[in-house]
Parts: sequence; C-alpha cells; structure tokens
Amino acid sequence: MRAHYEREHNRMNRELNRREFLKGIGLATAGAALYGCANPLRLAAKASKDRPPNFVVIFIDDMAYADVGPFGAKGYPTPNLDRMAAEGVRFTDFYAAASLCTPSRASLMTGCYPQRVGLPYVLGPNAKVGISDDETTIAQMLKPLGYATACYGKWHLGDHAEFLPTRHGFDEYFGLPYSNDMWPRHPENPQGYPDLPLVEGERVVAYDPDQTQLTTWYTERAVRFIEKNQDRPFFLYLPHSMVHVPLHVSDKFKGKSGKGLFADVVMEIDWSVGQILSTLTRLGVDKNTMVVFCSDNGPWLSYGDHAGSAGPLREGKGTTFDGGQREPTLFWWPGKIPAGRTCSEVASTMDVLPTIAGLTGAQLPQQKIDGKDIWPLLEGRPGAKSPHEAFFFYQGYALEAVRSGPWKLHFPHGYRTLGDGPRATGGIPAKYKQTKTDLALYNLETDIGEQHNVADQHPDVVERLQRLADAMRQDLGDEAKKMDGTGRRPSGRI
Repeated sequence: MRAHYEREHNRMNRELNRREFLKGIGLATAGAALYGCANPLRLAAKASKDRPPNFVVIFIDDMAYADVGPFGAKGYPTPNLDRMAAEGVRFTDFYAAASLCTPSRASLMTGCYPQRVGLPYVLGPNAKVGISDDETTIAQMLKPLGYATACYGKWHLGDHAEFLPTRHGFDEYFGLPYSNDMWPRHPENPQGYPDLPLVEGERVVAYDPDQTQLTTWYTERAVRFIEKNQDRPFFLYLPHSMVHVPLHVSDKFKGKSGKGLFADVVMEIDWSVGQILSTLTRLGVDKNTMVVFCSDNGPWLSYGDHAGSAGPLREGKGTTFDGGQREPTLFWWPGKIPAGRTCSEVASTMDVLPTIAGLTGAQLPQQKIDGKDIWPLLEGRPGAKSPHEAFFFYQGYALEAVRSGPWKLHFPHGYRTLGDGPRATGGIPAKYKQTKTDLALYNLETDIGEQHNVADQHPDVVERLQRLADAMRQDLGDEAKKMDGTGRRPSGRI
C-alpha cells in the first residue's frame, strides 16, 4: 500500500511540473507570435521561472572503479573529478546494468535491464539488430518538453541509419557508432573489421579517423552545444570513446602524467570534464544543470598497462563480479545536490532516466522499465534508502548473481579470468582462461572483494535471494535454466 501511495505521489508531482512548464511554453509562444520571435522555446525558457533543469551525462568507456582520484587513483591528478566529488555526491555502490558496452548503453538510454530491450550482447559493425523504435530513450522522453538534445561520442546501439541517435531523440550526433577497436588495426583480428567510420548526423565524414583527437573533438562539440542552447533546457550525452583500447591521447596530454599512456588518457578525460563544468559556470547555468559522471563497465584486464584498476573489487569487464559492473559515479548540481557527500546505497545507470523524469515532469515510457527515481539519495534526504529490493547481474541472457542490501549471491557459472599470469604491456592483450564459481554468498560490506563465501553460514539469506532470483527469471528469463521469461521485448531489426 505504501508503495502505491509513493508511486501516485511521484506521478502527481511529475504532472504538476509538466503543466507548469507547458504553461510557460504557452505564454512564451503567444508572446513570440505577438512580437515576431522566430524561436518561441527560447522565449519560453526566459519566461518560465520554473524552467526545467539541464542534464549532462558523461559516460566513459571501460573506466574502472579505482581509475580516478575520488575513488582511490594515485600518481596522476584528476582535479575536475575531484571537484565534482567535493561539490556533489560520490556513489560507492553504483552499478552499470551489464559488464559490456552495448548492453550497458542500452540500459542507460532506456532505464531497463538490457535483456528486457533485447540487447544483451555486444554489437559489431553492420549488425542487423539495434535499439528498437518501440523503446523510449532519455532524449525522446525529454523532446516533448522542448529540450535540445545531442550525443557526441560512442553510440554502440546499432550502426544502421535507423538505429543511430538522430532516429532516437537526438538533434545532433557526432562520433563512432561502435567501439574504437573495431577497425583494421585490431591487435588480434585485423581482418575482422572494416574501416572505422566517424559519423556526423547520419553521414560518414571520415574513415579510420585520428583517434588522438576524439576526446578533444567530442569536448569541443559539447561546449558549443551548451553555448548554443544556454537559454533553453538541454540534454547532453557525452559517451567518450576512451579509455577503451586502443588508447589514444592528444599532444596536450601525451606524457603529461609521467605514469604511462593510460594515465595520460585519464587526465585528458578529466580535462574534458573540466571544460564542461567551466562552461556551465561561465554561462551561469551551472545551478540549473545536473552533471552525471559514470562508466559503462569495468576494466579490460587482459590489456594490462593499457587497462585501468578495479581497486579492491574482484575481476573486471566481461564478468558479473563487482569489478565488472560497479562504477566510479559522481552527481553534481550546485545548490541542489549537497556538497561533499558519499552515498553507499545501491543504485544503477537504469535509474538515470526515471530520475530525470521525476525532476522534469516528463512522461515515463509507456512500457515497463526497471530503473527507479533516486532523487531522495541525490538530495541527501534523511533516511533515504536504495529503491531497489534487489539488483540482478546477467551475462547475456543468463542470470549469474543477485544483490540485495549488502548481500550478493552468485549462482554457479563460468567466467573469464587472468589468474596469476603475466601482465600484458603495450596494447597487446594477454589470454584469459575460463574457470567457474559454485553457489557463493558474499557480504559486500565486510568483503568488498568477493573473496569469502559465507553461504553455509547464512542459509536464510541464500534462500531469500534465490526467491528474488526466481521471480526475476519469470520476468526476464535465465538461459542457464532454459527459461525465456515473459517480460522480454524484441530489439530493432533490419
């Protein structure tokens, strides 16, 4: 009953916010017609004292938990991310919904587990599937409220025209349609990929572009977008291609860290964050803008000194241990998000969409989503707890683990690991080996590294988490148990 009232309260708040904003647009449109203004939405932004906030989502590729200063990186500076942490909130238990690129991005954009939207696997060039027209992205959700929208960077939700950002709510797009290693210079499979396209809008503007300039190009576009749209609400999605291999850095940061190429690349990412923050501050829109910094998955450990560090977490990219999915995450909004806080409640990239909906009054997608509004956590509301009873870890369509509170239960599954083998250097990866885990329960509050299986000591916890998993299997299925689930929706398809 309490959950019902909370949902109804949130729905009413969204509707009131939406009506106030639309009222402002209506007044501004009338004024625009009277005075011959060619851009009524620009006038609306000035006319409405309750102008909805702007949003910037900075999404890094393959950045690990301990790769930046606020999460323990040492030896190279990240002053702008340090600033975000000092002036905002740092989430210690924030998860990507997958440990690989495509599914993680599908989740962020739709507020769903990637299994729900039919995108649980990484897409390669010319894949015949991509994000469905039936799904609603953050950009599409915000467009009816007059938002300007742009994506600069790696998309990876399909590279055919019908799957590109411009077909899914974004006014502008510039970047790579998939991972930057999917090109003819791949260290292990050079014959496996075509030339890498750089796309503007829906047109290829270059092949195999100079990757040392990608971070700079994306950042410059982002700054210009903010400047151009400072008088109207905007949503900027900045999914950087770095720090995914192959690593590339511009001359302005080459060798600057003194700690190697990976550290140089992280410093350039930090510079990019600083450009965004300083632009918002310079234009006076910082106090009406929420900035999110996160990563799509953990480190690609087989690349050794060209990969990051998950710090105390176990394993990395491609696994459902926390090193694969727990991400360094910061939220910044001066005057709205209390400064210098740390939140240890469980939250996820899936929560970004419904949180933005709650803040703007935007209509949530008509189809079921999995994310929750985490604004109570962001604003530091006393007693605020994670809205997730459980968070589920899938690999493809196989359910491998579930977390509830401090407890994480792994079901028997195989996974890749480097073990104690030699560490790779110079961008040539080491070889993984396959191993497996049996049923294992970990208390992440006392065992962040998932090292001590306490399943035998807590059979009641194991039973409770198994019940939660069984309910999710009915919804999204479990390939390991040959269950399809009833809640899956198809991806887009050529």
